[in-house]
Amino acid sequence: MPATVVVGTQWGDEGKGKLTDLLAGEMDMVVRYQGGHNAGHRIVVGGEAFALQLVPSGVLYSHITPVIGNGVVVDPGVLVAELDALGAKGVDVSRLLVSGNAHLIMPYHQELDRLTERFLGKNALGTTKRGIGPAYADKAARVGLRVQDLLDPKIFRQKLDVVLHEKNLVLTKVYNRLAMSAAEISARYLDEYAPRLAPMIVDAVGVVHDALARGERILLEGAQATFLDLDHGTYPFVTSSNPVAGGAATGSGLGPRDLTRIVGIAKAYVTRVGAGPFPTELDGELGDLLVTRGAEFGTNTGRRRRVGWFDAVMARQAVRLNSLTEIALTKLDVLDTLEEVKVCVGYEMDGERYDYPPYHQSVLHDVTPIYETLPGWGEDLSTRTSFEDLPRAARDYVAFLADVIGVRIATVGVGPQRDQFVRPS
Repeated sequence: MPATVVVGTQWGDEGKGKLTDLLAGEMDMVVRYQGGHNAGHRIVVGGEAFALQLVPSGVLYSHITPVIGNGVVVDPGVLVAELDALGAKGVDVSRLLVSGNAHLIMPYHQELDRLTERFLGKNALGTTKRGIGPAYADKAARVGLRVQDLLDPKIFRQKLDVVLHEKNLVLTKVYNRLAMSAAEISARYLDEYAPRLAPMIVDAVGVVHDALARGERILLEGAQATFLDLDHGTYPFVTSSNPVAGGAATGSGLGPRDLTRIVGIAKAYVTRVGAGPFPTELDGELGDLLVTRGAEFGTNTGRRRRVGWFDAVMARQAVRLNSLTEIALTKLDVLDTLEEVKVCVGYEMDGERYDYPPYHQSVLHDVTPIYETLPGWGEDLSTRTSFEDLPRAARDYVAFLADVIGVRIATVGVGPQRDQFVRPS
């Protein structure tokens, strides 16, 4: 049975958690394939909100096996706390499996993340300061500690001693901070976290391939989005891994031919967090309105998101990068009160038009968006239960987006609840 990938098509916060939760009802396994606890998913079920950071969204279904794949970086303290919080709400978390090849976020990763951002000053990248980038950097440098190391205290301490020697030199000599204690870190990770996580640690590659062989349906879930991708995003204002669909294969251990349905998630407008270019960004009262109506604040960090009109230039590039088979459009209801809505259909600079993002960052920072203006609908969409029940202007907006993007829109979100969506025929 082939696998389905859910991937964000913008700068994140498109509603991947809600869609993953929705699709999970049809699945047997949900695998998180990249990222860390720097991107949260908020799901509302029966009026109760669940904020997920590391645990795959499918955990809310009793029939799902949730798996944290090898491409994820795991802060074990955050994971344990999240499991406890979910358990306190009556969620069965005993089914969670964690790849032994996933890398651990260590205390020095978090400290170095904070210090680096502080010393960059006005050139800061806007990271969440949670150690994600430094953990991936150590993974690439081949000095990272992995989840499986929690099962071998001797190996854990040996690896920690080697890497901490270098990290402490940086902390003390470069940043004038206190050295970290290997003994304290070992005690916390081996005595506190390891016993909790040990029953969950598995060969995740074997697990997902065995599931495919049994004919089970697998959903692959990323943490960030296409334009935060390390290779294809608005570098350097990106994450430290590959959220694009190709990263789903690397981060889960599945092969490319196993991925046959790739669902792109897009908001009916665009948001991003932190620094970086944003051609359609809105300021002033209209921007404030979208932030307020869309509750555009980070699930984990509480940071206000930047907002802007829908950008079809980005969306077309996302289609190419991910081989999207369909799009799920979220938060259409946020635009309910607007008299008109705009869609960026191209960029312009010095008389040249761009239908796809220019590869050179200096150009992208200075382009002017080319807009098409459509009428608003001025009606509450949150109670609508079918696409045909939507106002004509709302349906026309969805149809226009599908046309300028070049991929069908298969699902439209009209509210935050799990069941608040409609499907165009």
